[in-house]
Amino acid sequence: MQNRRPDGYAARVDGTATSASARRTASRGRIDKRQAILGAAFTVFADQGYARAGMDGIAEVAGVAKHTVYNHFGDKENLFHAALAATADAVMTENLAIVEELTFECGEGAEPVRSRLEDVGYRLLLQCCDPRSWALRRLLQAEITRFPELLEIVRGFGSDRLRQGLADRMARLALAGRLRICDPVEAAEQFLALLTGPMEARSQLGTRTVPESELRAVAGAAVGTFLRAFHAGP
Repeated sequence: MQNRRPDGYAARVDGTATSASARRTASRGRIDKRQAILGAAFTVFADQGYARAGMDGIAEVAGVAKHTVYNHFGDKENLFHAALAATADAVMTENLAIVEELTFECGEGAEPVRSRLEDVGYRLLLQCCDPRSWALRRLLQAEITRFPELLEIVRGFGSDRLRQGLADRMARLALAGRLRICDPVEAAEQFLALLTGPMEARSQLGTRTVPESELRAVAGAAVGTFLRAFHAGP
């Protein structure tokens, strides 16, 4: 005997599928608007500072209505925190992608530790000198007195993750016999300090574009000093 579905079954299935698709589309639209607001907010805060920035201007740059900004974030302070956290997260995701390439083959023909570290160091310096990274640091320095909690927010999304990611790579290199390290976290901190330490003066706090040749020289000097302390090779 042939099974027959109740009348309206197909319509209900089609309606359910359409409803689910509509919900997914609405969800994507909400996420897109949120990202647009966060990007616009960071741009406006970086250009104008927290005190001068207004929700009207942020909404205009984001291409949304002002009430949409309030619906997503409630008020300017929450939006400021979220914009800095999102930017720190984005910058650090790019940094971690660079650090993850810090791997080595072992045995004959393996790439020298120095050249691999210099390449990773140079690319980290490019990120360090990116206008977005400088804007993030300037905003943090300008508003840390007003919002002391910003330090923990940015550290959680940013510098702590980079240090830990680099420490993990340092530990692997030590296990592979490529570096001589007792404390990978300390080694990661020292490597980052050697890289980024000169950059505030050389870039004049982000107002000077540092030439590629100079960035490579800084990376080379940093790696040379680092390997004198930690190289396990001959």
